[in-house]
Amino acid sequence: MGPLVPEFISENMSYIVGFFIGLAFGAILEQAGFSSSRKLVGLFYGYDFTVLRVFFTAGVVAMVGILGLSHFGLLDITQIYVNPTFLWSAIVGGLLMGLGFVIGGFCPGTSVSAAAIGKIDAWIFIGGIFVGVFIFAEGYPLFEELYKAGYMGNIRVSDTFEISANAFAFIMVLVAFVAFYAVYLFEQRKQKEISFFKFDAGSLAVSALFALLAVGALWFGDRRERILRLSEDKEFVARYPMDVMDLDEAAFWIMERANDKVQFIDFRKKDEFMKMALPNSYNFTVENLFEKGGNSRLKLKGMQNVFVADDEFTERQMAVIAKELGYKRVFVLRGGLDAFRREILGFEEPKGAPKTLAEEWLVRFRKNAKQEVLELIKENKPKEAPKQKEKRKLGGC
Repeated sequence: MGPLVPEFISENMSYIVGFFIGLAFGAILEQAGFSSSRKLVGLFYGYDFTVLRVFFTAGVVAMVGILGLSHFGLLDITQIYVNPTFLWSAIVGGLLMGLGFVIGGFCPGTSVSAAAIGKIDAWIFIGGIFVGVFIFAEGYPLFEELYKAGYMGNIRVSDTFEISANAFAFIMVLVAFVAFYAVYLFEQRKQKEISFFKFDAGSLAVSALFALLAVGALWFGDRRERILRLSEDKEFVARYPMDVMDLDEAAFWIMERANDKVQFIDFRKKDEFMKMALPNSYNFTVENLFEKGGNSRLKLKGMQNVFVADDEFTERQMAVIAKELGYKRVFVLRGGLDAFRREILGFEEPKGAPKTLAEEWLVRFRKNAKQEVLELIKENKPKEAPKQKEKRKLGGC
């Protein structure tokens, strides 16, 4: 199951959904003919290219689909676990698996699909898998050096070639289309019916699918990069509609100890936050806004989230990111913490009598606020942002 954001279902329910998705996946493999060893090895012998078509289609659709879900904020790509690359063991393992695929007629996933409908050769293949796992586990000290050789970290192909994920997806769509067309010409040649362009419903549907995938690969930009780029645009940030909380209102909520109504999201550096923090405040970073830990804290029902930093512009930048991510009830503190320190915590009573009743009330309020808020700050124990629970979203066939 992908790390969907927002979380439409609970963690336990996701396993149930995953179970039914697995059943559907197996049924699709069966319908595609992947329970037949003859059809599976047909690719290697050049008489059946169903495997190539299915694998390429699944790969490019999943690739562009992930970009699309991330673009619309439904998938948190940062939580997708990327298996570490050990180059030499991958090469040796790939050769062994390919050899086993040709000889046995199945890969691990298709063998389960075939076994489910009673194929005896598939059950024997699965037995061989368990024997292989046992041999590897017991002989691991002998294989360990090879297994860990050529470690390259948790990298993606796009990172290796220093291109964007969108560019790599677009290239793979083109490669898949060329492969489909080359296979089509090869099959036409075998049937002695060469036709470079065949405008039937099937070929038009395939061409339309690849055209949509190619457009999607280029159009689905990285949501994170897009939002961060917007937050760096000073004019955009200045024009962005924003709810602002006045300094006196913030002081009032602190004095009221309204922890169930207002919380302060502090974007200063950790050491500055630990020296002095407003009551009921949490130290956040930009990263916390994009992860699920921040998600839960900022989505408390009925809570007003007041973003604070030393200056108001930084607050507005963080608030723009939060609003673009879909968070509600986001406010910024007018003037930032610098203004709060100056006008509330460092308030000095003006010389001379107040000219109006409003000025008299303001002076009286700020005198009380200065004393009471300073005492509450001393009692306050700064809290960091909720730690995101590290979970590996494993998958694959």
